[in-house]
Amino acid sequence: MADGQPPSGAEAHFRALESLYAAAPINLLFRSRLEIVEEGFARIHFSVDETLYHAAGAVHGTTYFKMLDDAAFYAANSLVSDYFLLTTAFNLLLTRPMKTGPIIAEGRWVNGRRRVLVADARLIDGEGEEVARGTGTFMRSRIPLATLPGYSRNR
Repeated sequence: MADGQPPSGAEAHFRALESLYAAAPINLLFRSRLEIVEEGFARIHFSVDETLYHAAGAVHGTTYFKMLDDAAFYAANSLVSDYFLLTTAFNLLLTRPMKTGPIIAEGRWVNGRRRVLVADARLIDGEGEEVARGTGTFMRSRIPLATLPGYSRNR
């Protein structure tokens, strides 16, 4: 914050979720950065290179799923400040191959605030083209966010 004070309220929750994302061991394999723009909207910045290719020389579907799921998940979890959400279902549509270079995953909350939340996500390549989209269903777990390594509102 500009005044040197740590963020509070929703901003503190958003920054803590970003920290939680950065602390996840899986992101050592998928180097990326989460940005929670506002309640219900998350963006993940990453880059694609040949290390993510399958044997036929194109980006493996794992990358599509991971980034779409994460963007939708964090968009939904931005509305829930006490418990970690769990993905219960995710549908995706791969519309074109990802090219090497920068990609942005955008996630938006669609519906639900109590036990089940729904969020959409899309992948946008460096030329502004959509390469994939998906919709996820997320459920509140019994895992308090405050107990997870990396989730800290004091940053």
